[in-house]
Formats: sequence, C-alpha cells, structure tokens
Amino acid sequence: MNLLRTLAESGRMGLAALSISGLWLAALPARADTLAKVPGAEVELIAGAVEGVQVDAGIEVRLAPGWKTYWRYPGDSGVPPALAFEGSQNVAGVSIAWPAPKRFSDGGGGFSIGYKGAVLFPLKVELADPGKPARLQIAFDFAVCEALCMPAKVDLSLVIDAAGGEDAARIAAARATVPAAQALGSVDTPSVRSVALDTAATPHRLVIEVKATNPKADLFAEGPDAHWALPLPQKTALPDGVARFVMPLDGVPSGVDPTGAPLTLTLVDGPKAITTTVPVPAP
Repeated sequence: MNLLRTLAESGRMGLAALSISGLWLAALPARADTLAKVPGAEVELIAGAVEGVQVDAGIEVRLAPGWKTYWRYPGDSGVPPALAFEGSQNVAGVSIAWPAPKRFSDGGGGFSIGYKGAVLFPLKVELADPGKPARLQIAFDFAVCEALCMPAKVDLSLVIDAAGGEDAARIAAARATVPAAQALGSVDTPSVRSVALDTAATPHRLVIEVKATNPKADLFAEGPDAHWALPLPQKTALPDGVARFVMPLDGVPSGVDPTGAPLTLTLVDGPKAITTTVPVPAP
C-alpha cells in the first residue's frame, strides 16, 4: 500500500509540474514569426546555443542581386540598422554584433558602408530567468537600396528553447567575421600602426598607417557618438603591405573640441578585420 501511495503521489507531482510548465508555455503567444520579406530582402531570426542566462541568436538579411543594406555607421549616406526588443518575455537585454562591412558607391558621388548579398548579425540575448520559457520579440528597422533607398521594418519573434537552436554553427561563423579588438601599434597583421594629426591642412586631417595583407584592405572611422559624421578615409598603398589612410577631421559636432575624443577605427583586411580605439591627437 505504501508503495502504491508513493507512486500515486509521484504521479500527482509530475502532473503538477507538467501543469505549471504548461501554464508558462500558455503565457507565451502561440505563434513565432521568424521570417519576413520586404522589397529587395528577406529577413530571418534564428536561434543558437543556450548557456545559462546567455542565448545566441541572429538576424540574417538576405538581399536580392544588386541590393544592399548598411553598417552601424553608413558613411556618406544611408540609414544604420536599429534594433528594439520591447514585447519580449523573460528577456533582460539584447546586444547586436556587426560583421566586417565593405565600402560601395552611393550613386551620388559619395561612398556608403554596408553589405551586399547576405549578412548575419549575431545577437547576444540575456534571459531574466533561465528556468522559465522565453520569447524574443524583435523590431528591426533598416534600409535596403538598389537605385533608390527604401526604409524597411520587420517584426520577428522566436521562442527560446532550453535545448538550443539548430543554427548555432551559422551564428558562430558570422561572429567570427566581427572585427576583433586590437591595441594601437600592434605588431600583428592586420593592425593600425600609427595615428598622427596633420595640422598643415585645413581642416586638420588624420594620417593613419596600417599593416595589411590584402591590397584591397579598407579602413572606416567612427566618432564617439552618432553626432559625429566623419568622412571615409582615402587610401594610398605603400611598400611591404603598409597603407596610409588620410581623413579630414571634418564632421565634428559644432562647438566640440575633438582633441582626445575616442575614435573607433575598423580595418578590414580580406577575411580578417580588427577594431582599434584611438584618441584624436593634440595639435
């Protein structure tokens, strides 16, 4: 009798646990919309590995031939992508990583920075409680361009399963293309070797020397916040894999002294890319 009573109680406990789990799952919306289409592009939200409170995910933008989209700093023209996760459940935070971009003509005499073909933006999702079900709700604003640029917005959602997603390898491959942080003056290749201020020019200009292996290596510069609108550096190739990039210190916010302001330099050297933070040298 005691054995039967124990089995019955165990069964009731199991059913209770299943009921609680069912309540949590019922609290989540029944539908997950992981794929959306806009003119010129298809966007997919995918899931990767789950480790404690950390979840890998990704937003992949697959562009039609001849179309492009933008990096976090779009260059002379364009719209940077924006991400919001309001409406998510059991999600404490979401951060986005940026694969190495390319420079391309904007059709108006300038240059933009971004992607063609396809790009997968890795996401790092932090759960509020790893023991409870979670849903990631993403509002993704971006722009797609062919001859003309068009704003686009997609709303995507994904149930996060504790077992992890099937796309972990794709997300890991995309994260490997994100520029790695590197100190100024590193002897590694690629690297930013030196940054100097040329005060003989008006406006003053930065002279940046880099070491790279690819003759098509490119450099992008960002100010400390979105109020800066720095031009794209212009390149001169030098012997032994060295290149010099020159950039007028233009696009600084009105009334701001740029001296000492941290600039983010991203050097893209074929499949390798690095990012180096440097202060603007004093005159």
